[in-house]
Amino acid sequence: MFSNQREEVLSMNNLEKALQHMEKGEADKALALVESMLVKATDDETFEIADFYLSWGYYDEAATLFEKLLKDYEAEGQLIVKLAEIYIELEEDERAVQLLNQVQRDDDFYLDALLYLGDLYQTQGLFEVTEEKLLEAKELAPEEIVIDFALGEFLFSIGQAARAIPFYEKVAEQSSELNGVNIEERLAECHASIGHYESALHLYDHIESDDPDTLFKHGFTAFQQHENQSAIHAWKRLIDIDPYYYTVYPELASALNETGQLQEAYEVARKGISYDEFNKELFFIAGQIAMKLGNTTEAMEHMQQAVTLDHDYKEAVLALVELYKQQGMDEQIIDLLQTIKENGANDALYDWELGKANIETEQFKAALKNYQDAYVFLEDDSEFLKEYGFFLSEEGLFTEALDLFTAYLKLEPLDHEVQEFVERLNDSNSF
Repeated sequence: MFSNQREEVLSMNNLEKALQHMEKGEADKALALVESMLVKATDDETFEIADFYLSWGYYDEAATLFEKLLKDYEAEGQLIVKLAEIYIELEEDERAVQLLNQVQRDDDFYLDALLYLGDLYQTQGLFEVTEEKLLEAKELAPEEIVIDFALGEFLFSIGQAARAIPFYEKVAEQSSELNGVNIEERLAECHASIGHYESALHLYDHIESDDPDTLFKHGFTAFQQHENQSAIHAWKRLIDIDPYYYTVYPELASALNETGQLQEAYEVARKGISYDEFNKELFFIAGQIAMKLGNTTEAMEHMQQAVTLDHDYKEAVLALVELYKQQGMDEQIIDLLQTIKENGANDALYDWELGKANIETEQFKAALKNYQDAYVFLEDDSEFLKEYGFFLSEEGLFTEALDLFTAYLKLEPLDHEVQEFVERLNDSNSF
């Protein structure tokens, strides 16, 4: 009954005038004119006025009129859907669901009701019901790409990208974009998320976009395919467009590092730090590259900053320990690892490295405690067992050393050096 076709009557001319007032920013004049029309409005005109209110965001006024009409036209799907739209805008989802479930299957607006219900049930986390509603809509209108798109978006959002692909492909046959979404890009995301990087990259290579997110994903996909130059190109372009896109700097620096472009990689990492001074990963990457460039002092500074930002950043801690070792800075290793542990970061490798440093500084009692702590978690690490065994031997703890070497030889039975050492220990009878 409500056709949305404006009748050529005085009241509709007034509605056009009200629309013009709104477009000029004269809301008071527009609303006054619309309210005067309601006095003698027909049902069709009342519908038009309610739709006017809805389009301009006057939801309460629109809801009042649609509710009034619905009393006289209880089964009118168009009214139900319009009123449900308002309830959704007002975040009254339950009321919207109750209304939409009243639309009859033979109603022209039943399909609209199914699509709205799909969205609402998805918001509520009722994914099985969402899929049921969307598949019913697909059955009713198999050629309607809006439904294919809705199914694709739903499945993609819940991590079922493989199932989403056929629906996006159906949309792509008729449209390259829908609801502001680039369909090729969405297909590329789907393929990438399931590890089909070659297919994803092929799609990204055909997308002409200056959107930073798209360029980032393009670069990431290329990087996964070991197309480093393609990744570098996409990420450099991204930085030119948006230098504040922080997440790209670690990726670009890593790609440049992998291709041997060390100086440029270092500059990118440092530039990223200038935009994001709390990014521990950037400091770590900068430290790694500085090490390769032979800039030991700068490498230490970067690694120290990474550890300051995160006391339990294991990769940075161990890299800094290695740098200190190379410089013979055993006291710094001890200070670092003790501070790390005092701040609540515990790892068997920290205890092991602390033990080594304490041996170098001849703090053997402390070293023994470190090795004992590390052993709890490293009893199956052959390298640790061997080192620990020789340390115990040097400390005269031969029985304990033999136990460790026995365990070690079960893991490394072909180590003749340790076999011979154990034989000498047994023959010496000195313990």
